[in-house]
Amino acid sequence: MPELILASQSPRRAELLRQIGVGFRAHPAHIDETPLAGETATDYVLRMAIEKARAVHALYPGSAVVGSDTAVILDDRILGKPENRETAIAMLVSLGGRSHRVLTAVALAHGTVESALSDSRVWFRAIDRQEAARYWDTGEPTDKAGGYAIQGRGAVFVERIEGSYSGIMGLPLFETAQLLSRIGIRLP
Repeated sequence: MPELILASQSPRRAELLRQIGVGFRAHPAHIDETPLAGETATDYVLRMAIEKARAVHALYPGSAVVGSDTAVILDDRILGKPENRETAIAMLVSLGGRSHRVLTAVALAHGTVESALSDSRVWFRAIDRQEAARYWDTGEPTDKAGGYAIQGRGAVFVERIEGSYSGIMGLPLFETAQLLSRIGIRLP
């Protein structure tokens, strides 16, 4: 069985892999994450997951490498990590009282590259500027796609979800387990 490497420095993705009992080590991928002109959100997250897995696999060709990428989509726009406090507040207010999509792609490089996509929908209750500002001040949303963490304090905004909770967190475990089983990595 090959050594498994997670191409990420995300503590959430590491926590999710540990949750299903998979042994691994982490090595973040350093790639350009700029969306291409005209690229759809689905194509973007799939490309990012594949490029992350390939970049780290090139460093460890005898290993299996998991890469993942998450995007929050509102009105066909990708909401990335907030650049600053004002951006985060505006992002959260715009998400409030509506639903949005969370796309997370996972790729496994092990000589060849296989990938899968998790597509979830999240409904938020209304959020006012003061509440969004207080949430920003917790420090939690600074490095999160869409400016919130469903597994943290941001959960108070969530009315309901359809899809993969782990995918919304950043690594869809169902799809990841399927990819790992194809190369003989069995889960406990």
